[in-house]
Amino acid sequence: MNNLVVARYLDGTILKGTSLDVDPTKPAFHVRPPDGITAEVKMKDLKALFFVRSLEGDMARHEAHTIDPADPRARGSTAVSLQFPDGEVMIGLTNRFPPNRPFFFVVPVDPESNNIRVLVNRSAVKKIEPLGGGPM
Repeated sequence: MNNLVVARYLDGTILKGTSLDVDPTKPAFHVRPPDGITAEVKMKDLKALFFVRSLEGDMARHEAHTIDPADPRARGSTAVSLQFPDGEVMIGLTNRFPPNRPFFFVVPVDPESNNIRVLVNRSAVKKIEPLGGGPM
């Protein structure tokens, strides 16, 4: 299955397209943008890789930053705040806190988010802290 992805690089560059071969344990994967020219993406160059519902997204939408305790996605997860050096703050759920690998997944707390899940480069995070005292 093709994944719709948005690769956000450490230098601010953005690459949108589809990918079949994302593996956080491998050094690189490939993204095929809508123009059809496949590009190799090196994991170490990324801030984060967003798995999305739509490549267009909705820039006017404001995401929720709190999780409904009844949301089944929260079971066994830890709500976290990620702060990046560029000032971006991401609120999400992770299954492993603190993350113990170079790349880790975060699921947005907003179930209506365009982002399905986000693969975060641990070295690109300035600060990560749990919200609400640990696993739910």
